[in-house]
Amino acid sequence: MKSNPPLVYCVEDEDSIRGLISYVLKGQGFEVGTFESSEPFWAAIEERRPQLVLLDIMLEGEDGLTILQKLRNTPATKDLPIIMLTAKTSEIDIIQGLDNGADDYISKPFGVVELVSRIKAVLRRAQGPSTAKSNVLVCDNLVLDQSSRLVTLQGEVIPLTLKEYELLLFFMENPGIALSRERIMEVVWGFSYEGESRTVDMHIVTLRQHLGPAGKHLKTVRGIGYRWETKV
Repeated sequence: MKSNPPLVYCVEDEDSIRGLISYVLKGQGFEVGTFESSEPFWAAIEERRPQLVLLDIMLEGEDGLTILQKLRNTPATKDLPIIMLTAKTSEIDIIQGLDNGADDYISKPFGVVELVSRIKAVLRRAQGPSTAKSNVLVCDNLVLDQSSRLVTLQGEVIPLTLKEYELLLFFMENPGIALSRERIMEVVWGFSYEGESRTVDMHIVTLRQHLGPAGKHLKTVRGIGYRWETKV
């Protein structure tokens, strides 16, 4: 039996960008719903939950960051993959989106190849492994349980986005190894995008923030990338 195509919702107030995204994604086999504001989007999501949401930050009325926070605070959509579309490129804007739970971001203007690649990579990672793992990784008071996909520090759960969890898992599985940004991109995002180190760096910033004192284990390796140190 043929499976239904993945459903992607796009909230974007520019007609030309909505039209382009719809055209490109339908051509790649996706089902697409587009919305120029939050009101029709909320109505649609009550009727049918998508597999992924493309969310512009700069919207009339309810902005993208507010929509993002509501989605993350709602049990039915708290794990819904979300990619932010933004004309804002300053570090603080990007960090704010990632820190509020976005799985990735794409800066405008963007290429259609990049857009499709990012969407497919996020969907791949969201699906997770076909069979649950029971491994538990421990570093001091930090515990990562792969069976429950929960991370705790001194017994308290640390709320991580999908990408932050995958990053931490990759680091804790490879202690003491200097991992390049390119390698991290390939493993965690599922594809290689030349020159796109900013995505990795921004996620590292928010991961360190969420880890609190345990963030000291995540070291920057100048000119290469990052390394997880078990003893610091």
